[in-house]
Amino acid sequence: MPGIVDATGFRIRSKNYRIFAEKPLVRPANCIIEGTPKMKKVLPITLLSLGCAAFFPATVSALSMSPPPRTNSQPSKFVFKDASGKATSVDVVQSYQPTKIVRPFTTADRQLDPKLMRAATIAEERAHAHSRRQCWHAVKEALLASGVISSRPTTVYAKQAGQELVSNYGFRKLAVSDPYQAPIGSVLVYNASRAAGHVEIRTKDGFVSDFRSKTPSRRPLLGIFVKS
Repeated sequence: MPGIVDATGFRIRSKNYRIFAEKPLVRPANCIIEGTPKMKKVLPITLLSLGCAAFFPATVSALSMSPPPRTNSQPSKFVFKDASGKATSVDVVQSYQPTKIVRPFTTADRQLDPKLMRAATIAEERAHAHSRRQCWHAVKEALLASGVISSRPTTVYAKQAGQELVSNYGFRKLAVSDPYQAPIGSVLVYNASRAAGHVEIRTKDGFVSDFRSKTPSRRPLLGIFVKS
């Protein structure tokens, strides 16, 4: 009959109800059944091997299934509705473009009619994002609504605006040839050999007629006109 080793390391036998202790056979820290074979310490190593075998293939699979690089999905146009409810769009600036805005800000000339600044504000409020080929019509309406002029100009072509404003409405031509140096509210008139030309009003940060622009027209400048 196999004996049992207690926690103190003494083997206890039971025979005819007599209990006696023999010399300890194992270290006191162990409690085993005598006669059983010793188990090799292979279980932790086996579990570690299985864990590594299961872990590394999953890692390789996860790396191979990584998502593709993201593409630039930013829109190139910003679509919105203007004051009349019509859908329009403008370019979305995604990087610094120094040629887009050149000397954007100007100042007001206190010696000029303050109603010119009001005309620039009215034109901006009514302007569209893109040209509708009604520049002289829009400038006429802004000058009339602001009180700069008391009656509507009668000329048809935009390139005729400067001459009519000087002759009939008390405007004068400035000795300035750079549109960016034009004061706020001044009227810029451009020539065109086989077209109606162009006319626009200088704003604080750009130019406006029937549409808004950060840069002046590329047509030949006939003159910059103001009213005192």
